[in-house]
Amino acid sequence: MTNWTPQPFIHDAIICLEAPHLVVSPQDGQIRDGAEGFYAADSRLISRLVLSVNGQEPEPVDAQLSSAREARFLAVHRDRDDHTPDPVVTVERVRTAGRGCERITVSNHGRRRARLALRLETACDLSDMSEVKSGRPREALPATANGRGVSWRSPGEGAVTLTGVPAPHRVEADRDFAALVWEVELAPAQKWTLTLTLDASSSAASTPPVVAAAPTGPKPWSSPRVTCTDSRLARLLDRSLDDLAALMMADPQDRADRFLAAGAPWYLTLFGRDSLWAARMMLPLGTELAAGTLRTLARRQGTAHDAVTEEQPGKIMHELRREASLTLPPLYYGTIDATPLFVTLLAEAWRWGMPEDEVAALLPAAERALAWLRDYADADGDGFVEYARLRENGLVNQGWKDSEDAVQSTAARLAEPPIALAEVQGYAYEAARAGAELLAAFGRPGADYWREWAEKLAGRFRSAFWVEDDLGPYVAIALDGGKRPVDAVASNMGHLLGSGILDRAECRLVARRLSLPEMDSGWGLRTMSANAQGFNPLGYHTGSVWAHDTAIAVAGLAATGHDQAAASLLDGLLDAASAFDYRLPELHAGEERRPRAARPAPYPASCRPQAWAAAAGVSLLTSLLGLQPDLPAGRIRLRPLAASPVGALEVSGIRLGSSSVTVSVDGCGRGEIAGLAQETRVER
Repeated sequence: MTNWTPQPFIHDAIICLEAPHLVVSPQDGQIRDGAEGFYAADSRLISRLVLSVNGQEPEPVDAQLSSAREARFLAVHRDRDDHTPDPVVTVERVRTAGRGCERITVSNHGRRRARLALRLETACDLSDMSEVKSGRPREALPATANGRGVSWRSPGEGAVTLTGVPAPHRVEADRDFAALVWEVELAPAQKWTLTLTLDASSSAASTPPVVAAAPTGPKPWSSPRVTCTDSRLARLLDRSLDDLAALMMADPQDRADRFLAAGAPWYLTLFGRDSLWAARMMLPLGTELAAGTLRTLARRQGTAHDAVTEEQPGKIMHELRREASLTLPPLYYGTIDATPLFVTLLAEAWRWGMPEDEVAALLPAAERALAWLRDYADADGDGFVEYARLRENGLVNQGWKDSEDAVQSTAARLAEPPIALAEVQGYAYEAARAGAELLAAFGRPGADYWREWAEKLAGRFRSAFWVEDDLGPYVAIALDGGKRPVDAVASNMGHLLGSGILDRAECRLVARRLSLPEMDSGWGLRTMSANAQGFNPLGYHTGSVWAHDTAIAVAGLAATGHDQAAASLLDGLLDAASAFDYRLPELHAGEERRPRAARPAPYPASCRPQAWAAAAGVSLLTSLLGLQPDLPAGRIRLRPLAASPVGALEVSGIRLGSSSVTVSVDGCGRGEIAGLAQETRVER
């Protein structure tokens, strides 16, 4: 038998976040096991924090997030000497991510004095996030008592100290855990408050220069105001923007450059693909986040050949960690799509009004990315962008669907590398066209080459990727190492709609397939068809619904004029957001939506919040408004979604270059822009 340990489930956890700090708590607020704990920079500082009153754990009553950074837990202590059936002693715990980690308030609402012994058991293991995620955390460290609390020390990793104000009456330190004890006596209507503070030495919890830092300064995006009779959209944006602010991190090489960490708890760091997509979705609120993300990634762009990290010259990185995980090096480049997405984000940010000097400064990095696309992305010379891992324990699949079973046929046969993903061909086509536009505009050579390169790729794609079943033609998810189409019906084709690689008739075929019940679950777009043999509604990439994936498909459908299909997916995702208290998870189950169903089933190990799931709210807003700016050309396309499920809409705080504008859509779908510079024309 293998020594298998499962990944901890977190679907019902309450996660407080202020990157690089986070706290994962169960509904009762007691931190015991699994992924629960206080973290800083991928290191778990507190792995146990269990409160008891007179030898009993308080009984939980309520738990809710006050904001992305703070949660409130309410519990009661009941005693056989209580003179009333109502609970008279309440215990409130207000927990925050960061140094001042918790405030505990005990209140006596009874008519008699209450004598209470509060005991707080605690432990520290300094486990790395990858160890926690794998279900194999470290053993707890030995504890040392001090006058106000307890501390732990690990050779080479620094120290962690937990202190209380007021100081505990006694501290019990053991090999595996410690206990802080307070003796409290409360008169009727009296309260007692304890404040816990968590400190860590630099070697235990700070981020080394190669990773990420806490951000400073104002948010690099505007705060839009949404007026709409349908409250779902405004509530989703409010919660999402709060979560995105908590996910924001800074490049320690230049703290003015901010980016979005991928998600909490598992991916609270820089991920090339995730950070690029999230920044792209946020462009309607300003280009500063995109600029910071691009500069941060450009500083880490590949310069050499390294099979261990899968680095190649010009390649954009996949993942950056504080230390090596159980399988991957700290800086890992195993991604096929981040590099073309880098080029496209730069071009999109330019169209949304990024200052020309900032664009020009990033052009050399974009040229290196294009060179990687030409020189390294097609290892076998068949004319497609493809991947095969360079190290034995690297990622088997290197697109956004990177689980081992993500790329499979309708009959559930796994694809063998090298694998050419459908959506990556679209990304490459779009990057080549966008790169050509940038090169021509800034007087640099190569524009004609990349236009021709893109058109040749589109022709090869058209010949190789289209397959047919009883329901008609569709795009295969990939080509395998034998250049055979991997024929599963999957959401990947939705990413092609906005790329330009499909003609009008092909867009219509893709829109039709995405609209069928096998793909539209009623709560969003399934990653793989419910008709496939390998379909699993709780499969990470084999039938679940991802918010960002749905939002990308909605954007493509809206941009190509398939409003009804876009509206159905958009409406379903808004309903899913409502069911998850507007904090959209990384993914949720792809089960069929049934009448009177209150919510989709959660995916048990999903990050929540996740950057591109939160940014999907802004993307949905953009699709509803139908905004497609090209400010360097002096024009904006305004084509609101004709089949909008939210009705009339007004949004202030949309950023177009240095201007802040208000975009409104009336009940008949007519759009207007107020505050636009006179030299910019609106095309409808």
